[in-house]
Amino acid sequence: MKRSTLGIIFFVIIIIVIVFAGFTSFDTVWSFPGNYDFIKNFPSSEIPLGSIPFMVIVLVGTGIFITIKLGFPQLRHFWHGIKVTMGKYDNPDDEGDLNHFRALATALSATVGIGNIAGVATALYYGGPGALFWMWVTAFFGTTLKYAECSLALKYRDIDEDGHTAGGPMYTVEKGLGVKWRWLGVAFACFAVICSFATGNAIQSFTLSDQIYSEAVQILGTGHLLTIKHSVFSGFELSLQQIINGIIISTLVGLVIIGGIRRIGKVTGYLSPIMAVFYVISASFILIYNFSELSESFGLIFKMAFNPPAQIAGVGGGAFLIILNTMLWGVKRGLYSNEAGQGSAAIAHSTAKTKFAIREGAVAMLGPFIDTIMICSLTGLVIIVTGAWHHTEFYVTRIDPNFSGELMNSSILTSYAFKQGLSWLFGYGDKIITLAVLLFAISTAISWSYYGERAANYLFGEKATIPYKWVYILFVFIGAIAQLEAVWAFGDAALGFMTIPNLLSIILLSGVLKKLSKDYFSVKHVEYKKLIEKIRK
Repeated sequence: MKRSTLGIIFFVIIIIVIVFAGFTSFDTVWSFPGNYDFIKNFPSSEIPLGSIPFMVIVLVGTGIFITIKLGFPQLRHFWHGIKVTMGKYDNPDDEGDLNHFRALATALSATVGIGNIAGVATALYYGGPGALFWMWVTAFFGTTLKYAECSLALKYRDIDEDGHTAGGPMYTVEKGLGVKWRWLGVAFACFAVICSFATGNAIQSFTLSDQIYSEAVQILGTGHLLTIKHSVFSGFELSLQQIINGIIISTLVGLVIIGGIRRIGKVTGYLSPIMAVFYVISASFILIYNFSELSESFGLIFKMAFNPPAQIAGVGGGAFLIILNTMLWGVKRGLYSNEAGQGSAAIAHSTAKTKFAIREGAVAMLGPFIDTIMICSLTGLVIIVTGAWHHTEFYVTRIDPNFSGELMNSSILTSYAFKQGLSWLFGYGDKIITLAVLLFAISTAISWSYYGERAANYLFGEKATIPYKWVYILFVFIGAIAQLEAVWAFGDAALGFMTIPNLLSIILLSGVLKKLSKDYFSVKHVEYKKLIEKIRK
C-alpha cells in the first residue's frame, strides 16, 4: 500500500478518536496501563507496580538497553562529538545541506525552548523538585538514544539529484527494516505532523502569547480594551491582545519557514547560541548570588525524587504513587525538553554534510547535555533556590496546605523566580524570561516546521509542502489563543505516539548500529585541515 493511502487511513482514525473520545482521551497515553483499576494495583495496593506508565518503561528501558549494548557512547565519545561540532572534520565537498554545527543548532533550536522555561516549571509544579532528578536520568540515557536515532537517520537518508537530503525515523524504518515495515514509518510521520502542530508550534505560541498577555496586564490591568477577556463559549475566554499576539507570531514564523531548510539553518544558527548564552548567564548570576543555597537545593532534589514528604503523602502505596507522579513528570518534561527517543531531531541531523553516520550521531549527543543537563538544570535550580517552587500545586498539596501564596505554573513561575533571583541587581528579572520566551518560542516553531514538512513530504510528496506550511502557520495562531491544558495534553500524546515507532526501529537495528560504531571508531580520523596539509606535502 502507498504511503499516501496509509497516511490518510491513519489521519482518519485519529480524527475519529478525537471526535468520539475527545482530547481528554489523549491523557491516557502517559498513564496506560495504570488508568485501568485491575492493573493499577498490581501486585498490591502497597506496591502498585502496575501504575508505572508503559511509556516510561519503554523510553527509559530502551535507553538503558542501547547504552549498555553500545558501551556507554555518551561517556566514551563525548569529546569526539565536541571536536566534530567545532568543524575540525568538516569537508565542504561532502553531500548534505548543513554543516555539523548548523545541523546541531537547528536541532537545538527545536529543543532548547519552551521546555526549558515552561516545561521545567510545569514539572516542578506537579511533580516537585524531585522531577528534576528524573529529567537528568532521561537525559543521560536519552543521550545514547539521540546518538542512535541520528546515526541511523543519516545512514538511511535519501539524497535527490540536486543534493538535497531527506531523512528521519520514517526513512530509517522503511529502508532499514524493509518495505513490509512501511506502515510503521507512516505512523511515525503522521504523528510527527500532528506533533509539529501541537508540540512544535501551538505550545510555543501559547506560552509566548501568555507571557506577552501577562506583561500587558501588568501595564494596562485586566479591564483594558486589549486585555479584557470575553467568554467565547463555556470554559474558553479570549482577549483582543491574544488575537494580536497570534497574528504577529504567525507572521514572523511564516516569513522564515517559506525559505526552507537553508534559511532555517541560517536563522537558527544565530538565534540558538545567542539565546542560550543569554539565558545561561542570567540564571548563573542568580545561582552564584544564592550559592549557599545550592547544597540544600540539590539535597531537596534527591530527597523528593525518592522520599516524598511522609506526613502528607502517607506511607506505602501513597508514597509510591507520589514518587511515580514525580518520575512521570520528570520523564515527560525531560522528553519534551530534549526530544531524545522521539526521533524529531534525527530529521535535522540527517541533513548534515558528512559521509559518516556515526560522526553526526556523536554531534547529536551534545543536544541532551546542553538542553537538559545544563539549561533545564539552571531553570529548575533557580526556581528552587529562590523559593519560587513554594507557589506550586505540589508544595501546597504535599508539604504545606496552609500556604496562602498565589499558585503559578508554566513560564509565569519561571518569570517570578527570575524576578526574585535578580532583585538584588535590578527589579526586572521577569523581563529576561519574556525576551527568552520570545526567542525560544520563535526559533522552536521555525525548526519544528521543517520536521513536520519532511514528514508531510514523506507521506504525500513535494506537493504537500506548501499546504502544510500554511496549515502550520494557522496552528501558530490557534496556539496563541488556546487553553493551556488542551494544548499540552494533545502535544504530550502526539510526542508519545512518535516515540514508539522510533524506539522500535532503534532496537531492531541495534546490531547495525553497533557495527557502524565499531567500524567508525576502529579507524583514526584526521582533522580536515591536517589532511589537506598532508596531501599538499
